[in-house]
Amino acid sequence: MSPSPHSADAPPDALAAQIEQFLDSLRRANLSQHTIRNYGLDLGQFRAYLSPPEAQPPPASEVDALVLREFMAHCFERGNSNRSVSRKLSALRAFFKFLHRQGEVATNPAKLVSMPKTPKKLPAVMTAEQANALVNAVPGLGRRSSAETPEKVKASEATSARDPMIFELLYGCGLRVSELVGLNIEDLDFAERWIRVRGKGRKERLVPFGKRADEAVRGYLRARGDVEQRALVLNGRGGRLTTRSVERIVKRYALLFSGDPDLHPHSLRHAFATHLLADGADLRSIQELLGHASLSTTQKYTQLSLKELMEVYDRSHPKA
Repeated sequence: MSPSPHSADAPPDALAAQIEQFLDSLRRANLSQHTIRNYGLDLGQFRAYLSPPEAQPPPASEVDALVLREFMAHCFERGNSNRSVSRKLSALRAFFKFLHRQGEVATNPAKLVSMPKTPKKLPAVMTAEQANALVNAVPGLGRRSSAETPEKVKASEATSARDPMIFELLYGCGLRVSELVGLNIEDLDFAERWIRVRGKGRKERLVPFGKRADEAVRGYLRARGDVEQRALVLNGRGGRLTTRSVERIVKRYALLFSGDPDLHPHSLRHAFATHLLADGADLRSIQELLGHASLSTTQKYTQLSLKELMEVYDRSHPKA
């Protein structure tokens, strides 16, 4: 559950109720728990800012653009970065857009407030050699103690087979971590090597998977045995693995084999798209594979490739 926008001691108020209605609408829209939690935190901070001592904040209908600008100034005074304040304003825009559609406010005042300028940072991307070295190194942790019970040996074998599969699907198919943990066994077509992926907003797409991923999935299914569970990726207790667990698994192997503490599941998705583009895939195809609604989202990978191209030019051309 996402955090409540008001404390247990505070009496309920109109703004708190409106925030909770908005968060409920996000849950019904199947947004990730991480996203809903962040919206709840940002809107809860806004409500706290509007709350005078021992009194209730005004309803959303009494909030105008000036109040929102004052809230942003308050956030900057507390040391929030431009990126953090932009995120809070995005939450407020979505919140007031929801209320406007519900007929609870006449306009969306957050649309009148400009976003703070944020530096455009290109995410660091592993080379194809680095990505393959990491993925190939993952099975190296499959060592077991001879003193383990048969049950523990079986669980260890399943985990040792599961973790390579996670990396093969993240890097080999460019899946979001939420898409990976949401996969069911019936979503995989082994004959045609297609995966039915449920992306953001419940949109479905088909993603191909290669021979290495095929072998990894089959190996994991053999190792986990006859488990009555539709979910593809399981935890040690036989339940569906969570996104947080996948993040921990990826970070663990990344620290062991690449020494990079900043590597996370989305790094493998970035590498998937960047390496496809570098080897000649067109942006439209990459857009379809990644499940991006807009081509502009996919175009950031062009910037990454152009950056690499400029580095090659600066190193190699006599007139550079």
